Amino acid sequence: MRSPEQLLWTGFRGLDPAEVHLPFRPGGVILFARNLDPDPEGGPARCRALIDGLQARFGADLPLAVALDQEGGPVSRLRPWTGPTPPLRHLWTRGGASACSAWGQLWGEGLRMLGFNVDFAPVLDLWDGHPGAGIGDRAASENSAEAAAAAGAFLHGLEATGTRGCLKHFPGLGGTTLDSHQGLPVLGDLAGVNRNAEAFIPLAHPDRLVMVAHLRTPASGALPASLHRGSVADNPWGIQGRFLPDDLEMGGCADWSWDDRVRLSLEAGHQWLLVCQSPEGWTACGEAAGRLPESLWAPALEATRSMRRHLPPALPFDSQAWKAWVTRLQTAAGDI
Repeated sequence: MRSPEQLLWTGFRGLDPAEVHLPFRPGGVILFARNLDPDPEGGPARCRALIDGLQARFGADLPLAVALDQEGGPVSRLRPWTGPTPPLRHLWTRGGASACSAWGQLWGEGLRMLGFNVDFAPVLDLWDGHPGAGIGDRAASENSAEAAAAAGAFLHGLEATGTRGCLKHFPGLGGTTLDSHQGLPVLGDLAGVNRNAEAFIPLAHPDRLVMVAHLRTPASGALPASLHRGSVADNPWGIQGRFLPDDLEMGGCADWSWDDRVRLSLEAGHQWLLVCQSPEGWTACGEAAGRLPESLWAPALEATRSMRRHLPPALPFDSQAWKAWVTRLQTAAGDI
């Protein structure tokens, strides 16, 4: 049965399938540290069992989209199992495109073994040195062409393994001084917005996931770019993609009701509704989607179903292969 709740790419609670309680059938799920047993011996196999259970429960009709934020550096959900790893900026400045590609491939190989088919990476925001803005060394460069080259190389390695990547956070958070988890950052300089967006142009295409930031720009008016059609489907740079908003529970869009967040997201041209943090949030998001007319959500649902049809099948999990992968990754971390 098709329903608007299948547009949700949702977080959840629990480390085992029996612990996962969702009041709807999502089209995608995203795992966080709360869903991963930190034990490096048993945790990876437990993660794979969790994902297999979710696929059996929600992916019988079409494969479930299963994502993780695995960038490396400060945003590394696998850190309890892998140890510290370099962020994108270090890869780019110390090893160039070859290092970015090698690490994209490494992450893709590990994620496929665990059962993930999407990595919400890489970051294309421009590096600006603002310590409180939430991006920092997750961004490769202050130069748009270099940011695109670094992210493009990472994507090349990642997607060679069959794992889908995601460009984020369009049109770019470089130059902002407020973390969008906490509130709505503003980038009032149109030239700065254009410079940020330039990094996305070489890499975006209609079948690529593009995560849109909660960011107010001169074009978006009072709205975040994430909820503004002129900044999403009708953006002035002609960038196309499978758009999804950044987490709809974040502070950057908290001033809008759930009905408005969901309606504006779909009117803006998003194909997915990303909602990550709490049962109250994903329940409210699903209920708001259910109140919308079918004419608003049906095109997005067909687009998400098309994407799900082409997600790669899971690879077998083998504990010895996993340990060998961890050893390779730790060696690479020591060399960069």
